[in-house]
Amino acid sequence: MPYAFLTGGARSGKSSAAEHRATASGSPVTVIATAEAGDAEMTARIEQHRRSRPTDWTTIEEPMRLTEAARTVPEDGFVLIDCMTLWLANVLEWSDSAILEHVDELSSLLSTRDGCAVVVSNEVGDGIVPADPMTRRYRDLLGVVNGRLAARAAESYLVVAGQFLHLEPSPW
Repeated sequence: MPYAFLTGGARSGKSSAAEHRATASGSPVTVIATAEAGDAEMTARIEQHRRSRPTDWTTIEEPMRLTEAARTVPEDGFVLIDCMTLWLANVLEWSDSAILEHVDELSSLLSTRDGCAVVVSNEVGDGIVPADPMTRRYRDLLGVVNGRLAARAAESYLVVAGQFLHLEPSPW
């Protein structure tokens, strides 16, 4: 079964939508969570997410090796990856080619699994041009990562205020 890709701004409803889709699938759900608790506020956010998930869901907390984590999920299980935005921040010391290779491996794996999957990421390209080179690299790379994930997904959506805009592949 192919995977779906959800992108949008912070607090747009992407994660809630992904969780609803996972629940509706009727399959065993595994969440691959990419956040790391770097401070007290993030620790509290992670704990809130843990408490809010159904008790029969499995959570794999993996900040870097997403493909390897996804391979451990039973073939007919539902995979929810949340989120690529934090994942990229975690692996920014990797080379661009290593980052994109990992994304391509992940999208290939997800697109050939029997079970469904949803990948969540933020859209960060709508703002101003960042002032420093590292932030510009991050923004640019996330745009490429999102584009590659969307290209392999069976369906992609931009989520704004809890509303969905279906994204079509480029006709060119």
